[in-house]
Amino acid sequence: MSLYAMCLAIPARIIELSDQSAVVEIGGVTREASVMLLEDAAVGDWVLLHAGFAIERLDPEEAEKTLALFREMAAAGPDADPDPDADAAEPQ
Repeated sequence: MSLYAMCLAIPARIIELSDQSAVVEIGGVTREASVMLLEDAAVGDWVLLHAGFAIERLDPEEAEKTLALFREMAAAGPDADPDPDADAAEPQ
């Protein structure tokens, strides 16, 4: 059994903006985020959100593709094998 660890940045849409902070929406849930790392952030922008910071602007189409992949992973459940071919490559 292999263990996987990773950091994720999640697509979020800016719905309110005030100075260096924003309210972003992720799948119907809103939260506050810092936009201090972005120049000229605007309401309606899609951003990658990591640890409460918008770290990069994201194309709306790419944001939707990424969210669709997250939905697929969630539907597969926590016991789904993230790399079904990995076991075949490991010596027995």
